[in-house]
Amino acid sequence: MTETAGREPVAAPSDRGLTELVGRERSRLAAFIRRRVADPIDAEDILQDVFAELVEANRLLMPIEHVTAWLYRVARNRIIDVFRKKTPERFDDVAPMGADGERLSLDEFLPSSADDPDAALMRQELLDTLDAAVAELPSEQRDVFLWHELDGRTFAEMASATGLSINTLLSRKRYAVQRLRARLQQAYDDLDT
Repeated sequence: MTETAGREPVAAPSDRGLTELVGRERSRLAAFIRRRVADPIDAEDILQDVFAELVEANRLLMPIEHVTAWLYRVARNRIIDVFRKKTPERFDDVAPMGADGERLSLDEFLPSSADDPDAALMRQELLDTLDAAVAELPSEQRDVFLWHELDGRTFAEMASATGLSINTLLSRKRYAVQRLRARLQQAYDDLDT
């Protein structure tokens, strides 16, 4: 890899030079991405995408004047792409799976209490389980879940009010939904047997 006075390498002319560049920049770039992306799997995917794009640029002999700046610009673009694709999990996504492997709607999950004492009792047990599961969530997850589901607040509103990033709030909501889903699936399975 050639260097000019006071400048970064222009392009990696060999696999060895590219390997050295990746080794040198990997940990800093990974830390940069992890500070902005809460999900470690998404962060690793972004890091791999950035280096894959570098390899492709090198293969096509694209001149890159400031490689480090280019890597961070590509990483920022990939982070934005991930945010655009992410949609918050909805409360309906908490419902357990039915016998057919399809997710039940909450109306299907919670039996009707009309004129059936057994169904009314089962409905109340499931609602109590849901209340207990929400109460057991870590406060950060519970707050985001309740703000979004019950108060109807947007993630942008929550970010503005709390000072947290939208990605952090989305992650907390996702973890809350996953915990609630597991708890309700267990309750559904217990009642279904």
